[in-house]
Amino acid sequence: MVYYLIICRSLTYAQRTAHVLERAGIPSSVLRAPKLISKEGCGYCVRIPERRLTDALVILRREGMAPKQVFLQSADGAYSEVKA
Repeated sequence: MVYYLIICRSLTYAQRTAHVLERAGIPSSVLRAPKLISKEGCGYCVRIPERRLTDALVILRREGMAPKQVFLQSADGAYSEVKA
């Protein structure tokens, strides 16, 4: 399955991001950011379904929580950065 990973600056920020998205009806989960994409070592991310990225970005910007980075996690496990 294909997902988007929204990279967050801290665990607290990731939890708040997931809460805002869940409140808007977008399923999300907080995870440790994979080492391949985490530039600062131990980061956290919020995983959302592929089809919900546009809605999620609109909601997060409206709440003043623009994402730091967004990555596409393809079905084969590869990551590619998405300009959000």
